[in-house]
Amino acid sequence: MLKISRRAIFRVALSLLSLQFLTASHQSLAVTPPLNISVVYFGNPGDGGWTRSHEIGISAAEKLYGNRIKVTRVENVPESAEASRVFRNRAAQGDKVIIGTGFGYMNSMLQVARNYPDTVFLNSAGYKTSPNLGTYNGRVYEAEYLAGIVAGYMSKSHVLGFVGSMPIPEVVRNINAFALGARSVAPNTIVKVVWINSWFDPGKERQAAETLIGLGADVLSQSTDSTAMMSVAEDHKVYAFGFDADMSKWGPHAQLGSIEYNWGMYYVKVIDEIQQGTWTSKPVYWGVKEGLVDLTHINQAVVPDRVQQATRNAHEALKGGRLDPFTGPIKDDSGKVRVEQGKALTADALGSMNWFVEGVQGKVSP
Repeated sequence: MLKISRRAIFRVALSLLSLQFLTASHQSLAVTPPLNISVVYFGNPGDGGWTRSHEIGISAAEKLYGNRIKVTRVENVPESAEASRVFRNRAAQGDKVIIGTGFGYMNSMLQVARNYPDTVFLNSAGYKTSPNLGTYNGRVYEAEYLAGIVAGYMSKSHVLGFVGSMPIPEVVRNINAFALGARSVAPNTIVKVVWINSWFDPGKERQAAETLIGLGADVLSQSTDSTAMMSVAEDHKVYAFGFDADMSKWGPHAQLGSIEYNWGMYYVKVIDEIQQGTWTSKPVYWGVKEGLVDLTHINQAVVPDRVQQATRNAHEALKGGRLDPFTGPIKDDSGKVRVEQGKALTADALGSMNWFVEGVQGKVSP
């Protein structure tokens, strides 16, 4: 019968423990490659608006995930064929997540995504999806509705102005919600619209703001990306709302509040899903309830307590699902009933909105 000494058994056990230790040490020293992410901007983070808000969001994700992600930023990419080249180039270089922060990138991303099925593409504000292309947006019209309430109380002329960017359904929704909010507290309020047909053009934004003030508007809002409108409001001693980011630096007396996105919460969540392998291309569309959009930086020195309270009440109603800005009765600018009493517009109707509500003066297509 084969006999094994205690010393031999001890040596074998010691060898096994040493092997386990070396294996564990090797695994602990192994570096997991970071998740390569590219963020494509049509402007630059210095715009003070839309691009800056996305930059704040992706920076929050960088801070949280540290060396688990590597972010490459590509700025000033036009929403044209050039965008397709950039998306294709980033995918070819091995980026596993490509974020396009403009509505106008939608078709380019859809095209490139087909050729890189192992890369996740994310398009902000778009509506076309595929298995590896998802869309994300915020119900910013809810924050515009809150801004409208403040504007309705604060306006002395009962004429509000809106600097419109591009005449797409999202912007039309924002204008309508702003008007509905204002008319909910001041029914005789009108909203005048001037389009500039651009997301970012400080010169045109300034000119549009001056035109609206000349037409009697004493409170302004916008869907454009620069701080030009806020500066004009400050110069002319009228009120305005920051858009996408806090713009009080350019209008310390003019800004009543800021209509903002919290993109950081989305980027953190989506990166976690991608790393965990649970991400799907189901569209993300969050609002006040989820905390993605809100009316922030209320000017405490200017906005009376009663107005702040009315805004808080509406905010809580939105958050609790008790308020939908597009619940009838709602008439359009021709007087036709578009939404019956007690009914609300469907997601499809909101997504294709091409008409103004009663009280809005301007053309949907400039």
